[in-house]
Amino acid sequence: MSALAPEELSLRQAQETVDQWIKTYGVRYFSELTNMAILTEEVGEVARIMARRYGDQSNKNGESDALADELADVLWVLICLANQTGVDLSEAFRRNMAKKTARDSTRHINNPKLYESEQK
Repeated sequence: MSALAPEELSLRQAQETVDQWIKTYGVRYFSELTNMAILTEEVGEVARIMARRYGDQSNKNGESDALADELADVLWVLICLANQTGVDLSEAFRRNMAKKTARDSTRHINNPKLYESEQK
C-alpha cells in the first residue's frame, strides 16, 4: 500500500490521488493530446498481452505478461485525462450505468447469440 493511495479507492479518491501525485512528483500533467497518445499506447500494450494470453500468438523472449499492471496504466492515464478535462468519473460512471440499464435492460438477455456457445 502506498502512502498516497489508501488500500481501497473510490473513483473520486483515485482522481484525487493521481492529482496529488502529479503535483508532488510529476511537475505538471502532460498535455491532453500527449495523454491521449499515451492512453492509446497503453491500450495497445493490453491488447498485446490479451492476444498472447487468450489469442493465438505466443510471447516473445523476455516479453512482459503483466496484465494487471498494464490495465492500471490505462486507468492512470484515463484518470489524468478526466482530471485535465474536468470530468468527475464517479458521476460520469453513475450516469453511464443508468443509461446502459435503461437502454439495454432486455437487449442482452434476449440475444440468442449469447447463448449459442452454451448449447455447443
